[in-house]
Amino acid sequence: MAKTILIVDDSESIREVVNFTLENAGYNVLIGIDGRDALKFFDGKTIIDLLITDLYMPNMNGIELIKSVRADPNYRRIPILFLTTESQRNKKMQAKHAGATGWIIKPFVPAKLLSALNKVLR
Repeated sequence: MAKTILIVDDSESIREVVNFTLENAGYNVLIGIDGRDALKFFDGKTIIDLLITDLYMPNMNGIELIKSVRADPNYRRIPILFLTTESQRNKKMQAKHAGATGWIIKPFVPAKLLSALNKVLR
């Protein structure tokens, strides 16, 4: 059975590229346009095997989303990749302390994204 990955990014072009990459690799993809929108998938019923989130988004940013997901016992252990243009160490550390499993710097190479997924998905 294919794994389900939730992509959360306010950039339509990034969502499209990540979606295309993941679907072509055989994953099921869910899409959120910001952190608040993504929360609708964390209903205790939806199986999410991995979350990929941007940092800067309106309504709820990536750090806030990660903290919210980690607070939910149903999703506390899912891998979370932080997809961001930020390469500053303090932003990476904020994401790690919030509960991110790892991060990918934009722009990304699809093969590197898939490699990162393979490392964190069981």
